[in-house]
Amino acid sequence: MSNQDQGMTRQGALRLEFFIIGLGIFALLLIFQPFSLQLFAAGSVLVVIAGLINNLLPMAQPGVRVRSVVTVGMVVAMIFCIVLLISIGAAHLYGAFFLKPPDPNTLAGKAQLAAAPFWRQPLVWGIAAVAAVLALAIAAMNKARN
Repeated sequence: MSNQDQGMTRQGALRLEFFIIGLGIFALLLIFQPFSLQLFAAGSVLVVIAGLINNLLPMAQPGVRVRSVVTVGMVVAMIFCIVLLISIGAAHLYGAFFLKPPDPNTLAGKAQLAAAPFWRQPLVWGIAAVAAVLALAIAAMNKARN
């Protein structure tokens, strides 16, 4: 049997586990350091990433194939993208239904009315594209496995 069929060794699984836990600890250290706002911002992003990667912790077992870990990671990333899109849409609907519309007589109101709707923002389309690519990649990996 090849090494790929057997899965991760005990040492590989331990390395993956230490990486996941270490990333979370490093992110917390960056958040609670008192020196730089840039490090705080990087730590804030890393905390979110570490929280998502923490879902892979049960996969850090000897014998689990690396391909399975990658597939689960892609599924977690895809779900995160979909939830992010739903939350952007919910925030837009909240603003549309519960906030008063911008005043076109003020400079801020004119700027708000001139802005493109949320569904035309590049960030939203980028997140949707990443979710679609991840879904296609997961489907292709599952098809290749079977």
